Amino acid sequence: MTIREIATLVQAKVLSGEALLNSEQIYAFASDLMSDVLTIKTDNFMLITGLANIQSIRTAEMSDIKCILLVRGKEATEDMIDLVQENGMVLLSTSFSMFKTSGILFSSGIRPVY
Repeated sequence: MTIREIATLVQAKVLSGEALLNSEQIYAFASDLMSDVLTIKTDNFMLITGLANIQSIRTAEMSDIKCILLVRGKEATEDMIDLVQENGMVLLSTSFSMFKTSGILFSSGIRPVY
């Protein structure tokens, strides 16, 4: 499924990375604990999180994550957007809860990392 399709499914706003919206995503991981994200060994997964700060972007950078989806209507700071752009990532934001977002994506074919 493309990131563009994901954004449509969860009614997400694209905050950065419009050029990458046709990239495919197979897996997703939902967490607000960045230490849990760092333990994931899967490639090509998107991060679903409510943690809207620079730490989530740095964690994604270290984990080679190319798509971050902020939930619960969280807003990204300019510093977050700048760092996402530097790293060639996509940053999305939805008003949906993490549970609803994960359920929609799972039922649409996005696989969990474990």
